[in-house]
Amino acid sequence: MVRVKGGMTTRRKHKKVLKMAKGFWQTRHKSIKKAKEAVLHAGEHAFTGRKNRKRDFRTLWIIRLNAAVKPLGYKYNKFIN
Repeated sequence: MVRVKGGMTTRRKHKKVLKMAKGFWQTRHKSIKKAKEAVLHAGEHAFTGRKNRKRDFRTLWIIRLNAAVKPLGYKYNKFIN
């Protein structure tokens, strides 16, 4: 059997990671090892950020609805229920 070296596969993987790490600071966009770690953490922060955005918008909508129904003599919780 002939030995197969995974050169192209590795290069493709590395390029993918470096592409995701574009715009990162110092060695985080050059070094494969550092870029991989940075991309993983960035993904975690992005996930958390998406949840926080939903939370923020929900509170904003509640505040706006409460302000809109106040002149009509309602409160938000009475208006919704």
